[in-house]
Amino acid sequence: MAAATRPSAESGRDGLRAAFSGLTTRGRSFLAAGIAAAVCAYVLGQGDLLRVGLLLAVLPLICAVALHRTQDRVTGSRRLTPVRVPAGAEARVQLRMNNVSRLPTGLLMLQDRVPYVLGPRPRFVLDRVEPGGRREVSYRVRSDLRGRYPLGPLQLRLTDPFGLVELTRSFRDFDTLTVIPRTEPLPPVRLTGESSGYGDGRQRSLALAGDDDVIPRGYRHGDDLRRVHWRSTARYGELMVRREEQPQRSRATVLLDTRRVAFRGAGPDSAFEWAVSAAASTLVHLLERGFSVRLLTDTGDTVGGEGSGGYSSGGSESAEAAGLMMDTLAVVGHSDGAGLSRACDAVRGGNEGLLIAFFGDLDDAQADLAAKMRQRSGAAVAFVLDSAQWAGEGRAASGGPDEERLRRLRETGWTAVAASPGVSFAELWRHAGNAPAGRGTPGGWA
Repeated sequence: MAAATRPSAESGRDGLRAAFSGLTTRGRSFLAAGIAAAVCAYVLGQGDLLRVGLLLAVLPLICAVALHRTQDRVTGSRRLTPVRVPAGAEARVQLRMNNVSRLPTGLLMLQDRVPYVLGPRPRFVLDRVEPGGRREVSYRVRSDLRGRYPLGPLQLRLTDPFGLVELTRSFRDFDTLTVIPRTEPLPPVRLTGESSGYGDGRQRSLALAGDDDVIPRGYRHGDDLRRVHWRSTARYGELMVRREEQPQRSRATVLLDTRRVAFRGAGPDSAFEWAVSAAASTLVHLLERGFSVRLLTDTGDTVGGEGSGGYSSGGSESAEAAGLMMDTLAVVGHSDGAGLSRACDAVRGGNEGLLIAFFGDLDDAQADLAAKMRQRSGAAVAFVLDSAQWAGEGRAASGGPDEERLRRLRETGWTAVAASPGVSFAELWRHAGNAPAGRGTPGGWA
């Protein structure tokens, strides 16, 4: 929201000086004609001509003072809804002007500053605003490129009814529109990985479709008899009750390769932008399915929740983490790093759950680092992009290493899928769910 502020006495004097400098050509002509008429009246001794000259000279000055007092009593505000939109979607900007003075305003001309990528600069002309009245106008902005874009400051141009004075005023505040990557709904596929979270159950897989089976435990003194699971009691021959704890919450890490050397080309249809959009779709999909998710880049930076390892938790904290990760993807760019060693170090321990990676071009050294990541995760899925193919150079220009890299990843337990241009990520996601697990993957994909 941008609103007007009251000027100080010093700024008021500066504003009054600026008001006199805002005389239009007509106002300057009136002033010059009035001074000339007054001088001639003095030389010729004509009292009537003197009165006409004074009127011509004073009228622009009166308009300048009145307009200066009016501009200090006109407030403006801006409302942006929503503040976060996907690329290609529209946001609505509403401008409101309030006349808080006891005098009506003259003609008002509004202009809001917006970046070129959001469209042309909006301009509006408002008629006379009555004392205590207000006017509202709105416009829409849209961008096909993700990023953070400032809106404002709002500029207000006032003129008097005679067109003698024109003043321009700028409000200080501005708003920020965040354009996040496009996302697409993904089909429910059954993922297998290690879960770790709350509850006292053993590690178990959590599917993205369907509910978990009830896992009973032995009866303990003080348990509510209403929680007795009779079917399991009959099966095991002892009293069994349903678990009181919540089911375990599976973890997932989404790894985005941002190395400049791994991607070629630029623009909305480039390989890198596709990887960013696919990573955003994956994050949204996993959060909707109840996973604790974190976003990891090749630089080792982690974005997620405040929980252990940077993973998001449930409830409102998960929504905040989703917003934070989407804001990060809105502005993520290429890194100057040449390797994945920092990302490999970030995938630490052996209880990291599901790992979904989006890789650009991989050489032998980076393929070896990817293999080490697989050893530290419960299950791993890699979407590999051949940037030369995405740039239109063909497979021959890239030396044809794509199949070799995929084979090496699959041998180390990755479920590796080649991401080719023209294929939607939802189709690749479904293909990955139906693909056989790489050798060494426990449980694999179903």
